[in-house]
Amino acid sequence: MKKVLVVATGGTIASSESDEGLTPTFDAEALLDQIPEIRDLCHIEGLTLMNIDSTNMNPGLMKKIAATVYEQRNNYDGFVVTHGTDTMGYTSAALVYMLQNIKKPVVVTGSQIAMEALYTDAKKNIANAVRFALEDVSGIYVSFDGQIINGTRAVKLRTRSTDAFGSVNFPVVANIKLGRITYNKILSYRGQADILRADPSKPTTLNTNLCEDVMVVKMFPGIKPTYFDYLKENYKGVILESFGIGGIPGQDPDIVAKVEELLKAGVAVAITTQCLEEGIELDIYEVGVKLSRHPVILAGDMNTEAILMKLMWSLANLDSMDEIKYFMEWPVFGDRSDTD
Repeated sequence: MKKVLVVATGGTIASSESDEGLTPTFDAEALLDQIPEIRDLCHIEGLTLMNIDSTNMNPGLMKKIAATVYEQRNNYDGFVVTHGTDTMGYTSAALVYMLQNIKKPVVVTGSQIAMEALYTDAKKNIANAVRFALEDVSGIYVSFDGQIINGTRAVKLRTRSTDAFGSVNFPVVANIKLGRITYNKILSYRGQADILRADPSKPTTLNTNLCEDVMVVKMFPGIKPTYFDYLKENYKGVILESFGIGGIPGQDPDIVAKVEELLKAGVAVAITTQCLEEGIELDIYEVGVKLSRHPVILAGDMNTEAILMKLMWSLANLDSMDEIKYFMEWPVFGDRSDTD
């Protein structure tokens, strides 16, 4: 019988009502006790690593999750990480970069409705995550509302609905209905199934070094150039969420000039878009072409959650800006669709 470890970190899925609202109270074993039928699927054990609202998740705690999975990788056939939904996309992406070439399934899940509530989605989501953790797959995934999503492509789209997560710019990996897993055939047609497989000739590596001196900046009409002077002095990486397909203001205010200053100061600058789908392409409009002449990182169709965690990892582990730019623009576990 296969063995699965459920690593609990808190979140709505582990919460109960209190005088001050929902607060995490369930540990891993208490969660599993709510759905005893899943113990028929495999030998399942629980480990409570932390019990926090995921709003309080941070890179240091993400490192603990990655290290726990790595340390236990030879003792279990698969892993389930229960997690709050608000930062789930960040954690799942971080695990991809910290646990490279992991040869077991690591499935992150949570719920929109607390376990004790009448119409909770927690039981179904945990059960589905365990089922997928028993599959002969490798890598980091998010399981939510019957969908299995690439861990670098999961984005929370809704604040209340149980279908909270979407797979952005990458097909859903599989669907689970009534306990049955159906893989998405389009992954094989497009060759995407191959990039979700671990390389058996290479070892699994754990590298939890992350540089937290990174800022995400959303472009908006009237943004002040002086803001970038502060970024230049205090951050090593900046992610710019541009307008549309890659527009950064070049006059009144001239933000392009400020980007040049950041680059000259040795700050890594990644360009993405505020739009969820289809990514950037800087060679279409003049406002993008001017920017593309500089050694900025082109984030392609990555989502901001993955860009942030990948840049944190890159700045902490790579020696030069050329190496950082190359790694950021190279697909890892399908986190981007292009290599431009």
